Amino acid sequence: MIGPFTIDTVFPAFTRIGQEFGSDEVALQQLISAYLAAFAVMSVFHGPLSDALGRKKVMIGGLTIYLIGMFGSIFAPNLGSLVLLRVLQGMSAGAATIVSRVVIRDMFAGSEAQRLMAQVMMIFSVAPAIAPILGGWLLLLGDWRWVFAGVGTYGLAVLVATTRLPETLPREARTPLQIGSLLGSLLHVGTSPVMLRVAAASAFGFASQFVFIAGASIVVVRLLGLGEQDFWVLFGPLIVGMMSGAWLVGRAADIMERARLITVGFLGAVTAAGLNLLLVSLAPEFTGGLRWSLLMAVVGPMLIAFAVALLFAPIQLEVLDLFPHERGAAASMGTFFGLVLNALLAGVIAPLVTANLVTLAATSLAFAVLGGGMWGWHLYAVRRPARQH
Repeated sequence: MIGPFTIDTVFPAFTRIGQEFGSDEVALQQLISAYLAAFAVMSVFHGPLSDALGRKKVMIGGLTIYLIGMFGSIFAPNLGSLVLLRVLQGMSAGAATIVSRVVIRDMFAGSEAQRLMAQVMMIFSVAPAIAPILGGWLLLLGDWRWVFAGVGTYGLAVLVATTRLPETLPREARTPLQIGSLLGSLLHVGTSPVMLRVAAASAFGFASQFVFIAGASIVVVRLLGLGEQDFWVLFGPLIVGMMSGAWLVGRAADIMERARLITVGFLGAVTAAGLNLLLVSLAPEFTGGLRWSLLMAVVGPMLIAFAVALLFAPIQLEVLDLFPHERGAAASMGTFFGLVLNALLAGVIAPLVTANLVTLAATSLAFAVLGGGMWGWHLYAVRRPARQH
């Protein structure tokens, strides 16, 4: 939950940060895109480092650096300094976020791994939704610095808990820590056509939901006309959708094969995104307040979140199982592709497509279609004779 908390608790504080530093909406979006870009770059290395050093050491080291960046943000004198500290947070937060998925696969396999990943997904799904609400509550205590203090305190608790975890990768199973072998592992995994197809499908599928999260500060405050404590209006339905989908994935582990469940998720995402576009096209202009048109604006994202939750945990396991002896590298590269897209969403795409709810919904639909298309291509490719690959 470190990653979602670091991203989403900041959204309600955008207005106050902008007022203090004299920054506009586009400049403030760099607080998200800078974090995601740094997260993406370092995510390439966290997995292979955990393959060489062990899971626990990498997680503890990353969390320690993360806390320096988080508590340092409290003393940032200007927006530039704050962005740099967000880069430090992004470089280190992935150590816990990425490696924790590998730990699950180290310990469990098959339907049991899918069930546990779905349970973790249920917990993770709550974080992006409650984080802006928590951020709004922290602002009741004082200025925007309280947001970073609060998340930093949570990070400290995670660090303490991590020190009590067992090491899941024994020394005899580790790879040598050599720059050549590390880069070779990344190159082998990252240039694999099957990895590129599955990682792209995962990234585009998640983007159909993340576009609403990335543009939340604009959607809630400007488009819906609500306030700093009203982010629950958008994120509450997202919680319901994500948790419901993750719960269903856990129940389906023994009765539906993984590939079929992912296919169902993509079909659901495309359908939900299309319905969302229809609903917001029919809704009248927003002038604030809770009304029927507001309900029409949030039911679509909820259904999209449900569908994405159906595919997210299974497709993460699909990525890890592509390279059973290089799971750390596989987790890193899979995460890297998603984070690069998320960084573009937060820093470039979201500000461009949040002019109104229709363009936002159309963007979500486009990502769902792209993700489904990449997954369909993957299924077609792996079912061809090996000589045709």
